[in-house]
Amino acid sequence: MPRVVAFSGSAKRPSRTRDLVAAVGAELGRLRRIDLTVYDLIDAGPGLGVALREDLPLPAAHLVAAIEGADALIVGTPVYQGGYAGLFKHVFDFVDPAKMAGMPVVLTATGGGLRHALVVEHSLRPLFGFFAAHMAPTSVYAGPDDMTDGRITDVLVAARLATAAVELAALLDVSRVINAGAAA
Repeated sequence: MPRVVAFSGSAKRPSRTRDLVAAVGAELGRLRRIDLTVYDLIDAGPGLGVALREDLPLPAAHLVAAIEGADALIVGTPVYQGGYAGLFKHVFDFVDPAKMAGMPVVLTATGGGLRHALVVEHSLRPLFGFFAAHMAPTSVYAGPDDMTDGRITDVLVAARLATAAVELAALLDVSRVINAGAAA
């Protein structure tokens, strides 16, 4: 059963970002059996601002290890000033690129309006391209009017979410075949 990590770069809980990554995970779980764990930035605990990986406090080190050990990743960030959250990026500064290579990933973001929607394409996609991750073609952005009480209420956002989950399921299958071939 694939280990899927959903990571919300939000510094608070509850948050729309957590709700969005969890919704993608739940949809993927409807498509296939998965072992889903949802993390928030605050799960890293205080002290995340260190410069070296060996100086990470234990909760932050566990978060980075969970990301590196996942079979697939669902990431989401709130958008601040037209970019991803700084501490969200800082978590990935500690991730070993070799452990992310070929990892299936769905990209999501939440923000205050439509002008933030391109952060997924202009910031997140290049970041995970650096890691050589296999990104789902469909990303999901949700603004404040797209969600109510932690649920996706906009039909177009819901459709994108469902498509992204289908694509992630397919990427998991491809990844499994590639890994099996490499092990043979």
